[in-house]
Amino acid sequence: MSIETHPDDVARPGPGAGDDPERVAATEARAGAGMSTAPAQDDGDEEIRQPQLGVVGWLRWLWRQLTSMRVALILLFLLSIAATPPTLIPQRPVSPIKVGQYFRDHPTRAKIMDKFQLFDVFSSWWFASIYILLFVSLLGCIVPRCWAHAKTLRAKPPEAPRNLARLPAYARWETSADPDAVLAAARATLKKRRFRLNPGSDTIAAEKGYARETGNLLFHIALFGILVAFALGSLYSVKGGKIVVEGGSFANVLTQYDDRQFGALVDEDNLEPFGFRLKSVDQTFQPTGAKRGEPRSFTAHIESWYGHEGKDKSGTIRVNHPLEVGDTKVFMIATGYAPEVTVRDAKGKIAYKGPTVFLPQDGNRTSTGVIKVPDVSAGLKQLGFDAQFLPSAPVDQDGRMLVDPRRGPISVFPSLLNPRLLISGYEGDLGMDSGVPQNIYALKANKMSKFMNGADVWRAELKVGETRDLPNGAGTITFDGVKTWANFQVASEPGKGLALISTIAAIVGLVLSLFVRRRRMWVRAAEGPDGHTVVEVGGLARTEGGGLGDEVQEFVDALREAAPANSPGIKVKE
Repeated sequence: MSIETHPDDVARPGPGAGDDPERVAATEARAGAGMSTAPAQDDGDEEIRQPQLGVVGWLRWLWRQLTSMRVALILLFLLSIAATPPTLIPQRPVSPIKVGQYFRDHPTRAKIMDKFQLFDVFSSWWFASIYILLFVSLLGCIVPRCWAHAKTLRAKPPEAPRNLARLPAYARWETSADPDAVLAAARATLKKRRFRLNPGSDTIAAEKGYARETGNLLFHIALFGILVAFALGSLYSVKGGKIVVEGGSFANVLTQYDDRQFGALVDEDNLEPFGFRLKSVDQTFQPTGAKRGEPRSFTAHIESWYGHEGKDKSGTIRVNHPLEVGDTKVFMIATGYAPEVTVRDAKGKIAYKGPTVFLPQDGNRTSTGVIKVPDVSAGLKQLGFDAQFLPSAPVDQDGRMLVDPRRGPISVFPSLLNPRLLISGYEGDLGMDSGVPQNIYALKANKMSKFMNGADVWRAELKVGETRDLPNGAGTITFDGVKTWANFQVASEPGKGLALISTIAAIVGLVLSLFVRRRRMWVRAAEGPDGHTVVEVGGLARTEGGGLGDEVQEFVDALREAAPANSPGIKVKE
């Protein structure tokens, strides 16, 4: 038999064997050089160059980074931080008046903040960038995992390994039962435990817990759905408020809203063509007891219509029972009082007539408001009134109004039991011709002078039907009566249903991913040398968490009961 050897493997004699010492030294030097771990250098001393990624390589690297879990968590954290400024800084779509006031109070700071779009965060480029990146990151993470999970669901459990004893949980015993009977009992037992089976000639492979990955994917898909719902709401939502006095009406057009917050893509063509007329408002309050004065019911009686030629339809709007028109809902969120007054100027002309909305200041509807009278006769000064309305003014036995020494004039009940109107007046320039928007609930009196009664400020107390002359012959004011107003909120949120479904799906997915455990189990039954059947059971946990040994032990006990034989009890080894 010949043996093939390498020249370097042939033994050579040392120097004492008659070889030339210089030749031996050279040979040893070459051998030492061959065993060196230092990189070999060519005579040209060329540098080692790394391969270039190129454009496609860099794009693949960026895509892998963007769709990684680490980047998705970072983007979620950034999105939560980006949503914080609107809770601290007034936003133009919600409070344009507060934004204007912020510019007047802090002009330099406001200009810097406006450059970063901090007054319109949800429409800013940087918020949209974070949002879109998170959107793409989730999409890039979900699609490959869904595809891989679909393949896993179609695949059979892997066949049994050769040596089951190496598995984390293992049991072995001998029985006189037939191998086929043991395998049949194992199949039935595993099916009861919701395992998927892959039977072989002398083995059964089983796996369960696919719902864990399903729940994980469902959770991520639900997050994606919440992002889509938020996008729909940001682009197409309609939310606005309107105060309507009894006898007044509302049409669903942009100019009718007192305040509004519309999506970026909403215009009049997206609004439902409807309107309603407020006929009356019924409101009741607790008359006695510890909860005296608390509201009991509010009902707005309306006539609504849909379309330009729609017929009037009577109906009601109550708390938590809105008017529904298509995808739009109209809620009643508050009520109050609007005193009706008539103001005549110095020439006897009616300069103002009608109800004025007053805002309640306490639970008994003590209300404040201003009455602006710009349309006086030519050559006369404009008029303005600071006013306070008491729906139930307290009086003494002589009918004179009582005043709280600490709080001043207050109402003692929210219903119209004894209405009184308290006013003080101004004359001058209201500033309404400057083109600058004004707060309708505040009087700009810097260019006006107060009405005086000698050395004191002129004030008047009016009952319904009473008239008072204004100082300096400026005219008269009459308290005609009181109407009730209702504040309605018009809302259309196209992403609301999707957000609810996604939230429920996220909870279900989270529960599945936390509590379902992935398990693999193998059973082998074969005839041994002595004629007995050797049964082996092995288990493998595909997820973290204990309990594998107990689960395999329970299966072993159930299998031995299903295929009884004369064999001792078996304890699973872990």
